[in-house]
Amino acid sequence: MTASPTDSRTAQRPTALWGVSLASLGVFLVSWALCWMNAYVVNDDLPNTCGDLRRRSFPPEVACASADGTLTGANAGWLVALFFASLVVSLLLTSMTLALAAVRRK
Repeated sequence: MTASPTDSRTAQRPTALWGVSLASLGVFLVSWALCWMNAYVVNDDLPNTCGDLRRRSFPPEVACASADGTLTGANAGWLVALFFASLVVSLLLTSMTLALAAVRRK
């Protein structure tokens, strides 16, 4: 039995890869917004009360380091891991989907 050629309507519709890519992009944007809100809304007065202020821009973070080594106002570890993991998954799946679309067009 021979394989039937791909219908042009099914070749043009979005695949599950696009859905997962867009979902991971959404998770990335939500985690970025949570990090930003923690740094600049929740901890907005931290720079006024801290002697050793530490700032990061990606993901946004404003934290105060104490003499005993503890950080006040830092982002949760799971949130930073989610931030970077969703960014990597989104970039990988988007590039895979675009490469797959380019191969299908040829």
